[in-house]
Amino acid sequence: MPTPSKGPRLGGSAAHERLMLANLATALFEHKAITTTERRARRLQPVAEKLISKAKRGDLHARRTVMTTITRKDIVAELFEELAPKFAGRDGGYTRITKLAPRKGDNAPMALIELVLEPVKAKRKPVAKKSAPKEAPVTAAPAAEEPVEVAEPVEVAEPAETAADESAPAEAAEPAETTEQK
Repeated sequence: MPTPSKGPRLGGSAAHERLMLANLATALFEHKAITTTERRARRLQPVAEKLISKAKRGDLHARRTVMTTITRKDIVAELFEELAPKFAGRDGGYTRITKLAPRKGDNAPMALIELVLEPVKAKRKPVAKKSAPKEAPVTAAPAAEEPVEVAEPVEVAEPAETAADESAPAEAAEPAETTEQK
């Protein structure tokens, strides 16, 4: 008996595991969240996400493909008509697994697997904002300095005034600056 690539089987045979995962997926889409063992939740997550991705397509072939896994027509209709539009803005990560306290009887690790129905937050793109201002001053600054020759004599006069202010006491320099600003 060949073993699957993701670890040992949950049930006795491959068919039993496939049916168990189909029943878990049906319960997940019906109740929006289920509590099960961690191992089953981790095996259910990729199955449920693939079914949701097919439901987002919304065509007849996708509906028939989902019907091979989930045999209840009311759950398939709910998946295609109600849940798929809620996941339209999300590219993946349709389910969330949260670890819970161990089960009381056999101390099995438990987990809550639920559908992520919250809307997706828009991501910021700081890389584009940083690159645009860097390019603009470099190209605009030389063009603005070359045609304006009047600004250069004014700049030459300012260092001479600051040199005179430095030789004078600090108190005398302050009133001179206030008169220049007016």
